[in-house]
Amino acid sequence: MTPSFRGQVGYLAGRSVVRTLRQPAYVFPPLLFPLALLAVNSAGLSASTHLPGFPARSFLPFALAVPFMQGALFATMNAGTDLARDIQTGFLNRLSLTPMRAPALIAGHLAGVVAMGFLQACFYLAVGLIAGSGLKSGPAGAVVLLFLATLIAAGFGALGAFLALRTGSGESVQGFFPLLFVGLFISSMNAPRHLMSVTWFRDVATGNPVSYLLEGVRSLIIEGWNGQALALAFAVAVAIAVLSLAASAGALRGRMTRT
Repeated sequence: MTPSFRGQVGYLAGRSVVRTLRQPAYVFPPLLFPLALLAVNSAGLSASTHLPGFPARSFLPFALAVPFMQGALFATMNAGTDLARDIQTGFLNRLSLTPMRAPALIAGHLAGVVAMGFLQACFYLAVGLIAGSGLKSGPAGAVVLLFLATLIAAGFGALGAFLALRTGSGESVQGFFPLLFVGLFISSMNAPRHLMSVTWFRDVATGNPVSYLLEGVRSLIIEGWNGQALALAFAVAVAIAVLSLAASAGALRGRMTRT
């Protein structure tokens, strides 16, 4: 008997979660590297808090939003590399001979990314609170923050799946990491946009969707409840997820046709 759509997703989701957690390279770097950069930035850029209009007394809570985005970038690479490995080993070709539905394949594959994204978000938040960052939005804000961070990871994971399906190579997917990382650095990662004195950089940061994701997470940490920042962050996160999933579905159909 052919498994239901839910059953198909469940089988692939279990495989994805177990495979992700079994690979230390997928677990420890996304947890430790962002926090190491957080420590460096918090110490090196602490003087920024003396600028008039800076939104926090300490740079730590301002910078705490950055690990959530860096974790999402790792999700892109991990999801893409795993799917590219499935393509290279012929696993995807074998699945094409079964009644497996394309949406179930993509949803199941992203389960590991979503699970890891949630664990990363919990870890970053816990470390930030232990370090004294605080959370202005309180316990309810923590729930919203974790949901937003997981949604961002899922969206970027879907982007990684699209890259894998288009290129079919793990090396090609990893080659996009520097480009994505540059996208993080030309955002409001290290300074509020209204305090950026270089006009072209401020304009680029304003047009960069990553800035709004950062500012949504940051608002929960240092402001409390900023409806505009949260609405923009969720809108951008949903847009990335929807567009990436649609692109992944199209790329999967194309790859199944070729094989």
